[in-house]
Amino acid sequence: MEQTQISTQMRMQGEAAKKASKRVAAASTEEKNKALLLIADELETREAFILEANAKDLEAGRKNGLSSALLDRLTLDSGRIAGMADGCRQIASLEDPIGETIESWTRPNGLKMESVRVPLGVIGMIYEARPNVTADAAALALKTGNGVLLRGSSSAFQSNQAVMDAIWEALAKTSLPKEAVQLASDTSREAATTMFQMNDYLDVLIPRGGANLIKTVVNQSTVPVLETGVGNCHIFIDKTAEADKAVQIAVNAKTQRPSVCNAAETILVHQSWLEAHGESLVHALLAHGVAIRGDTEVQKLHGDVEPAADEDWNTEYLDMIVSVKAVQDTEEAIEHINTFTTYHSEAIVTESAENKRKFFQQIDAAALYHNASTRFTDGFEFGFGAEIGVSTQKLHARGPMGLKAITSYKYLIHGDGQIK
Repeated sequence: MEQTQISTQMRMQGEAAKKASKRVAAASTEEKNKALLLIADELETREAFILEANAKDLEAGRKNGLSSALLDRLTLDSGRIAGMADGCRQIASLEDPIGETIESWTRPNGLKMESVRVPLGVIGMIYEARPNVTADAAALALKTGNGVLLRGSSSAFQSNQAVMDAIWEALAKTSLPKEAVQLASDTSREAATTMFQMNDYLDVLIPRGGANLIKTVVNQSTVPVLETGVGNCHIFIDKTAEADKAVQIAVNAKTQRPSVCNAAETILVHQSWLEAHGESLVHALLAHGVAIRGDTEVQKLHGDVEPAADEDWNTEYLDMIVSVKAVQDTEEAIEHINTFTTYHSEAIVTESAENKRKFFQQIDAAALYHNASTRFTDGFEFGFGAEIGVSTQKLHARGPMGLKAITSYKYLIHGDGQIK
């Protein structure tokens, strides 16, 4: 398809989403919740169809040499489809933020003022691989009265289309217009570039994927961007850390699902803890199939530890690889993390209240953990039902973005004839 045709098609879909968003914005909570519950049911009903489409994407992905991390993000199974459906049901069960009075006050002249929560309008999303984002974004958008235009990657097109078919089939049984949820029919770069300039139809653009995608959207878009970030996440094991607890947290943060942005990529270990318990940590990681790249102190613990290069401390592996470094104290750990952080998720394992305080106070990231795995930086785990992304910026929204993150507000002023 030629560039002009692609641009025209994308703008037609954007216009349709904007028109439909007006109806969704005025929908009652009951109407929106009914739609979400029907979408959940339809996803489960169409499981076999969705898995068949996903199998085709996976086969093509393997032939095209997709990395193991991308293949994992692309993969759907019964559990992940059930998770998508559960997310829709949980979002339906949450309080509707639209119409909420955020604050109210009365001025000396008698004017009564209030700020109330309203939809953003139309959300544009550009994302890679993960077809679950299609369902999550649609559900969050509908609950908040927004329209949404989704542009997934070519590697997940058939999976995304199968999920979208389920969403549209469900919406056809409701009073809400199915056009409020749009999936771009073209996955080319030209389609993405067109979205960057669709200020007439999109109120915000959210990129979700690798560093190159996010950087491209941030640098080229004239539509306001809600930036999600990569995750070079750290675990710092302090000298007071309980050995078993520290090992379990580090192994879980690295291995539970290494292909996602909240997986740990670097483990910092206090020198005294390393001397006492380092071998158990290294053996546990190796037993789980993790390749370890360590500094000279860590290399002494096992012959299979590879030397860490300078670039390892700055790398989001998204794989069964971890860099491990010895530090002399909490201050050195904090300095290292603040040097290499991507402002996503950072954790300290310690029994020291003072070191926990320093860590929480001095580390700049969206989510900080004490004695827990970084794998919990997730909308579902935060009780949001799902997330539209994890924001690593500071304006408007930060961390897992649930319902309130994709709303705005307006002021309502009630008078009785006041003039100025």
